Formats: sequence, structure tokens, C-alpha cells
Amino acid sequence: MPRTAHTTVYKFDELSDSAKQTAIEKLYDINVDNDWWDCIYDDAKTIGCKISGFDTDRGSYCDLKCDDAHETARLIVENHGETCDTRKLADEYLKDHDAIIDTAERDEDGELADEYAIDKKLDELNAEFQRALGEEYLVILRKEYEYLTSEAAIIETILANEYEFTEDGKMF
Repeated sequence: MPRTAHTTVYKFDELSDSAKQTAIEKLYDINVDNDWWDCIYDDAKTIGCKISGFDTDRGSYCDLKCDDAHETARLIVENHGETCDTRKLADEYLKDHDAIIDTAERDEDGELADEYAIDKKLDELNAEFQRALGEEYLVILRKEYEYLTSEAAIIETILANEYEFTEDGKMF
């Protein structure tokens, strides 16, 4: 013979403090159980770079590649705010890039006297810029993960989705 069970469910705000804590603990990965990094990868694409992998933990790396460092720096200046660390990095790169070109020795026709030496300096500058930019994106990824796993972010998700819980804080 079929039986019917009745369960009283509660909104998060209706739970006791200990039940709220249980709900938060059980949903600790609710914001990071999918591709939470997609928006950061998309941001890198807007500046001409590709992130092919990262590890914010023990490996501590961000594999970021840019096709053209100078174009990437220009796009950062155009799209990232003035107080953003990537913007500060791009501004410094562009200043150093211009200094290399402006101070290069020229021949009597105004052409670069030693293009190989200039290219070598620019290659080193480009490599350093890309390495530093990868470090900045690693910081961005870490901060995003830390926020998404914070109690505040978990509670925001619970409230936004209007999840319901049993009296002891288990999701219904």
C-alpha cells in the first residue's frame, strides 16, 4: 500500500544558524562544480591571448600564450581599467618597448644600425611581458576561485536560486 510522506521545507533565511552552516558546508563547491573559469578565459581572448591550462594550487601556473605582445598590450590599455594590474603591466611594457625603439642606434639613413640586437631586446621584452601577464591571470583565477567558494558567494547562489532545505540544513 502506498504511503505519503510530508516534509516541511524552509528557505535559507528561515533556517537556524547551525542549519544554515550545514547548508553552506554541503554546498561548498556549488559555484565551482562547472567551468567557472570561462569568463576569465574569454577575457584573455579579448586581448589576443589564450589560456590553455592553470593550477591555482600546488602547481601554481597559468599557461597563457599571446600571438603579438604589442597588440595584446594595446588591447589591454583599450579594454582594462587604469587601476587594473594588467593595465599597469601593459603600460610599462609599452613604455619599455618605445624606449628600445627610440634609443636604438641608427645609421646615416635613419635605419636601425643593428636590427638583430633590437629584435633580441624586443623578444626578451615580449617574453617577460607574456610571463608577467600569465602571473597576473593566475592571480585573477585565484581571486575568482576564492570568492566563488566564500560563504558570501555560496549564500548568494542559494538565495538567487531559492533553494529549499529540511530543518537540519539539507537541500530538499
